[in-house]
Order: sequence, then C-alpha cells, then structure tokens
Amino acid sequence: MAHPHSLHESVGILGISGGSLLLLVNDYASSPVKDFIPHTALGILLLIIAVLLAYAGICRSLSHAQLFSSVCLTVSALWCGSGLVHILVGQGVLQPSELRASLVPGLAAFTLALLVIGGVAIAVKKAVLFLIAFCISLACAHQIAGLSAVGFGQSATAANYLLVCLVGVYFGFGRLLSIITHGKVEPPGTGLKKKSELETEQNQCSDAVSVCLVMHLLSASVLACPLLGVVPRLSVGHVPWLWTAGVFQLGMCVLFYRAMDTLAATFYGFTAILRFAEGYSALLSFYSIQTFSPAPFPAVFSVLFSILAVFSCQKSLVEGLYQLFFAAYCIAIAAQPQGFFQGGTQGVQGAIFVLSAGMLFITTFNMVSTTMIPTGQGCFKALVARIQGLTLRAHDKELHAPHLGYSKYADAEVLGHACSVLAAFAVTATVGDRNPLSVLVLPWVVVAGGGLQLLCGSVAFARGKTFESTVFTLYGVMWAVWGLTRYGGLYGETRGFHVAVGIISFMLFNCLVTVAALFLNVAWFVYALTFQLILISFLLDAVGSLPYGYDIGVTIIFGLVSFYCFLAHIFNSSFQSPQMPLGKPLVKLGGVGGGADVCPHVPARKASSVQQIAEIMKNGGICGMPTDTVYVLVAACNRPDAVIKAYKVKKQAEDRPMSLWISSIKQLEPVRHLLSPLLMDFMEAAWPSSISMVILRGPWMDTFGLGDAAKHIGTPQSIAIRNPDCSVATHLINMVGPITVTSANPTGEADTTHHNQVYAKLGKKVDGVLCDGPSPENIASTVVDCTKIETGHIGFFRVGLIPKSKVLQIFEEVQMRHRHGQTNPAFEDDVHPSDIQRDKSFVMEDAAESGRGSGNSTPSTVAPEQSPVLRN
Repeated sequence: MAHPHSLHESVGILGISGGSLLLLVNDYASSPVKDFIPHTALGILLLIIAVLLAYAGICRSLSHAQLFSSVCLTVSALWCGSGLVHILVGQGVLQPSELRASLVPGLAAFTLALLVIGGVAIAVKKAVLFLIAFCISLACAHQIAGLSAVGFGQSATAANYLLVCLVGVYFGFGRLLSIITHGKVEPPGTGLKKKSELETEQNQCSDAVSVCLVMHLLSASVLACPLLGVVPRLSVGHVPWLWTAGVFQLGMCVLFYRAMDTLAATFYGFTAILRFAEGYSALLSFYSIQTFSPAPFPAVFSVLFSILAVFSCQKSLVEGLYQLFFAAYCIAIAAQPQGFFQGGTQGVQGAIFVLSAGMLFITTFNMVSTTMIPTGQGCFKALVARIQGLTLRAHDKELHAPHLGYSKYADAEVLGHACSVLAAFAVTATVGDRNPLSVLVLPWVVVAGGGLQLLCGSVAFARGKTFESTVFTLYGVMWAVWGLTRYGGLYGETRGFHVAVGIISFMLFNCLVTVAALFLNVAWFVYALTFQLILISFLLDAVGSLPYGYDIGVTIIFGLVSFYCFLAHIFNSSFQSPQMPLGKPLVKLGGVGGGADVCPHVPARKASSVQQIAEIMKNGGICGMPTDTVYVLVAACNRPDAVIKAYKVKKQAEDRPMSLWISSIKQLEPVRHLLSPLLMDFMEAAWPSSISMVILRGPWMDTFGLGDAAKHIGTPQSIAIRNPDCSVATHLINMVGPITVTSANPTGEADTTHHNQVYAKLGKKVDGVLCDGPSPENIASTVVDCTKIETGHIGFFRVGLIPKSKVLQIFEEVQMRHRHGQTNPAFEDDVHPSDIQRDKSFVMEDAAESGRGSGNSTPSTVAPEQSPVLRN
C-alpha cells in the first residue's frame, strides 16, 4: 500500500505535468486568430488543477516537505490567477485585446518567483524541482514575450511545458518502478525522504512564508506595473491576481496558527486584507467608479503594522524591517485620496517587490540548506537582555497550551482584536453625498471585521475556547452584515423597523456575551460592553434618531479598547514579565474562574503529559483519564487518602463501589500464590480487554497499600478488577501502580464523554485531567462473575462489548489446560447467595466507567447458578 506522502507528492508532480500538458497543447495548437481551447474551458481546467496542486502542497507542508510544497502552492496560485483571467475573457468581462494587460503583471511575478525557487532547488541538489520551477519560469517569460509581440508566437512556451511534462513522466515512471520493486530500484530524484529525515527539517512553516512572499511579489507587480508603464492602469483584469493572493495568504494564515506562529499569522492576515482591498478598487474601475480612501483607517493600519514589526524582530531583524515597509505602504494610502491608483502608493509597492524577491531567496534557502544566511535572529533577544525588568518569554510548547483540552492551533486573539480595531476605525468614515461603493470602507469592514474575525472564531473554537469563539463569530457576522448594508449600497431607504429588529437581536446576543465576560476578566467585559454601545448607535441610525457624533465617538472608544486588548495579548505572549493587565474576573462562582485556577489539562497523546499526571497521583492527587469507553476518575491504590478523596468527590453511593484496575497480569505476581491458578490463567487469556471480573476479596488486597480505604473498593465479599484495553490508561498504571477507578461524574448524572466535562462536573476537586477529546462509542463492557470459578462456573452480570460466546470460548480453553488443577485454599470459603445480589452493584458503576450501552436501564444479569456451566 502506497504511503500517503508518496500519494501527495505524486498528485503534486502529476498535477503539474497535467497542467503543463494542457497548456502545451493549447499553446502549440492555437494561432493568433483562434485559440485551440476556448478561454472559459481553459480557465476552468486550470482552476481544477490548481485546487489539486494546493491540496498536495498543503499536505506536504504538514509533513515538512517544504520545498516541494512551495513549488506546488506557487504553481497553483499561478494557474488559479491565470485561469480566472481566461474565464473573464471567455465570459466577455474582458476583451481579448485586454488579455496582455491582465496577464503580464502576474506572469512577471511568477517568472521571478519560480526562478528564485528553482535556483535554491539546484543549490540543494533537487534536480526534479529545479527543472519544474525553471521550465515554468521560462514558460511564463516566453508567454509574456508572445503577448507583447504577436510575431514571437507561443512555440517557445509550449517547448518549456513539454520539458515539464517529460520531467513528470520520468518521475511517474520512477515511482512506479520503485513500487513494483518494493524500493529496490529508484531512479535518481524520484525517491521520497524517510520519515526520520523529514522530521529533521525545520518545522517553522517556512514553506508557507515562501508562498506568502510570492503573493507579495504578485500584488506588488500588479500595482507597480502601471507606474512603470507596463500596463495602462489598474483594471478589472488584475482582480483575479490580487484576490488569488489574498485567498492564498488567508490559507497560509491558518497554517501559521497550526505551526504555533501567532506573529506570522497576524502579519499575513493583515496583508490578505490589503489584497482584497486592492482587488476591490480594481473591480470598481470596471463600473467607472473612482474609489476614495479615507485617512483614518490606513493611518491606524500603519500603527498596527509598526507594532507588529517591532515584535516580529524577535524572530529575525530582517523580518521586522521588511514588515515596516507595509506600514509605509499604509501611510502612502492615507496620504493619497485615490489610494492604489496613485504614484506614491505604487512606488512603495515597487520597493516591496524588490524586497520580497530578496526575502523569498533568503527564506527559501534557509528553509532547505544547512548553511544559513544571517537574518539577525538574536539581536532582539540580546537587546531585551540588556533592559532591566524585561524578560522575554521562551517560545516553548506550553505557550499556546489550551486551558481545557488539546489543540493544534495557536491563540488567535491578537488578530481578532486587531480586526476589531480596523473595523471600528473604518466605520468612522463618512460617506456624505458620494456613492457608498466609492468610499474605500467596504473591504476593511467586511474582510477585516467580518471574514478574519470569523476565521479567528474558528481557531478559538478549535482550541476549545467557547467564549472567545462566540465573541469573534458574533462580531464578525455583525461587521459583515452592517458593512454590506451601509457601505454596499443596500441601506438607502431601508432604514426603519426591519433593520431595527435585526440589530435588536444582535444586542440581545451581545447582552449574554457581556454577562459571560464578567466571569472571564475586566478587559473582555469592557470590550463586550463598548461593542454594545456601537450596536446602540446602529439601532439609533436605523430609526433615524442618531445624535450627531455619537456613532463616531463610540466606535473610537471601542477601537481604543480593542487596541489595548491587541497590544496586551501580543505583549504578554512575547514577554514573561512584566505583563499588561487584563483584569481579574468580576464575578466568580464555584468551578468557574476564567481558566486562571483550572487544574492541569494535558494532552493524552504526549508521554510527558502522562508522566505529569502520574506525579500528581503519586503525590495524592485524583485525576480524570480517558479509557476505551468514557472518562473515569482515578486514584493510586498506594495513596489511601487519594482513594478516600475520590470516593467523597464522586459522592459515591454505598451500592456503587469503586473498582480496581491494573496495567497487566504482572502487577498481580506478588499475590499469585493467594489467587486461584485457574483465575490467573483466565485473566491472562482474557486481558487486556473490556472485560471486568468480579472476584472474591481476600488477603491478596493488602499488598496494594489501600489501608482503611479498602472498604470503598468493592463489597465486603467481592471486588471488580479490570485490565483496560487502552494504551494511555495502561501506561499511566505502569507508572503509578494499580489504581482505583470510578466514573468521572457525580452519582446519578450522565456519563462523562469529553475531557472538558470532567472539570465542569467535578470542579476544583480534580487535580488533573488527561485530555483526549470525545470518548469512543459508548458500548458497555462485559461484566463476568468469577466468584465461583473454581467450581467450573462463571456468570454474567452484563454482556457488553465482548460477546458472551467469546468469553465462554476463552474460559473453555483455559479449563482445557487445567483439567487436573486444584482449588486454591484462598477460595475455600463458600459464598452466600445474598452476595450475588450485592455483587450486582458492580454493574451499575462499571456501566458508568465503560459506557452504558442501553442508557440508564438496569443491566441484565445472570446469576452463577443460572449461567452456562463449563465442566472439566
């Protein structure tokens, strides 16, 4: 079976080959008079191939094959943008005569980008990637020449794509040969890196940085070409390139959150906003609408870029200086009312084009080479070390550890609050007598306040942060709806009752958010409260009763509060001390504290996490733990105080005793001489599994150190014991020793099926939780009565996950090996029939720990006298 990495790389190479073959046929067969493939069909096919390449690039990015991922995503963006341009031509939005002006700026950017990536590939001896990148770069250059001079033709472009196809055929043949020979024969350049080699590469999402830098090249080329006279002006034909860059940068933003790089995610989220604004301005030119750029928003944006640039210096000095040019770009937008159409703005983009090319080379080279180009990585740290009282936070794995649960994403509060700042200051612009579409506010409010806040809400939801997710999602929807209504030309005469009802519904939701913020901290409460003031201004505007200046005043107040939250989160995530205060919860209830006093919630997938919980248990703590069914509450047997604490925390009923769990039969070796040989062999044959065995109590329990707490385990006559079929549980028991187990919920309540519910149900009485997300399907375990196993009888209190026939088969096989066995003296005492009824109490508790297969109904039982008899 092919490895998924092999599949993704094959999809990438063959996708590039397929797209090259498509363009090869079209370029070779087309004439200046007629195209071989219609523009619309060609554009759609290129888009399909671009999606496949993006999928392959992202999958390989997650597996750290970074240079290949950069090539796939760059070519994907190239064909996505050019495909959209061809569709616009095919649908009559663009005239065929406008094809050159639309394609040349994008093709020029990708010519340089692929040339840089190809140069790095040959430097690190990646021949296949070098040939692909270099040939497509030459194809783009020849396509520009063919568009500029009709007599040049497209044969040279077709020849370059032919080389790409041949490389693809070579790679495909090599992979096929490798699979057929099981890796014994691999042509040069077609082998895949081993997993151990992939893990040694830098895991800093550098390929995503490279792709984002290519998108900067693309947008800078589109805006600088009118200044240089390459194209007459910014037009609708450039919208596909600009919005393609914006979409790709948003996608890379998500990858940066996965890579726990909040600063990069925030920066490229900012630049994505610019890309959509540039495309919006170019789109309006199609309708002969000249955009007007109000000054407040770009000025605020430049401040945010400047702050972000300063904090990005802790990664590298070069990156911080590079980001400052985007602050200058925003200042240029603020200084010129026509924004992206004027020379100053386009001149700054020309400088960004040159810088982006240099940054692309440095980033891509450092990504794959063992020899690093210096970027000033330690300068910021050395400067902070000289400042007394300022301590830089170590970027360890626990920096973005969620309070409750396991997450693959970093915190998104920095970008979320920054988007609130941008949206708030954007709506302070007055439209006046102008066409609402001509005022450059819509992209700032809808994209920044709406789209990116929804993205931040999704990231917060993935981290288990319900409140933050709710806030960003609600506010994102509100900004998007209000922006489209007021600045999208939809408002007009629609003011009145219907708009007011919609705003009132948002106000009611925000009232709940404001109340919930009381339990988190002061900053969130003020943030929610000031947004309520904005909603009130929207309501007053809808009913025509807005006092003069009220809306501007409250939006500025909300913008300043959001700015403080942005600054506090970015500062506190960068520095260990001092910390910018966010305030304490204004209201505190039992079990609620905004996450400040929550016990450790650590991912069960990490060995270090299991070790941390084991240490807590060894010191007398009780913890929540995932199993093969539901979550359980556990305590170490050798800590009687912890066992008693667990019993009291659980509010255990007298008819719901706790059970005993072991990690393997070896933990019973010290008491083997006290247990029946038949029972021991039956345990060894049946475990690990979802089988709980009810056995007789005896002196053997004294070795576990339970002391007086032993009375809480089982009944006076018997005890349930189990070896779970769960790697996390057995690993923990190996470290701690045998444990006592009960369900992680108060008696009488529903099972606990998620790690968040453990703390929610039991509060601060729990000392730690191993987090593994939702529980598996709730299927009850099989409870077997082994109290009379020496007589050849076993009974079933409940038949659950393990079928009755399977248990009987195992027992029969064990009996076959013990035809001449003798009864252990420890089991000579007879069992009174009334004990059987008391032993049924194990069923109720085991149902809670193993997942009740039939809801709250009483499990079926079979008394030993009524169970099938297996005789020697």
